[in-house]
Amino acid sequence: CFSKLKQFRRVATRFEKTARNYRAVVTLAAIVLWMR
Repeated sequence: CFSKLKQFRRVATRFEKTARNYRAVVTLAAIVLWMR
């Protein structure tokens, strides 16, 4: 699952500065992957 999350550029490069925002982006990416 982590390799699939790495396909999202925003997750892989960690644009988000705070842990809370990064967790939100990871959660959204996981939802998108789950919906596919």
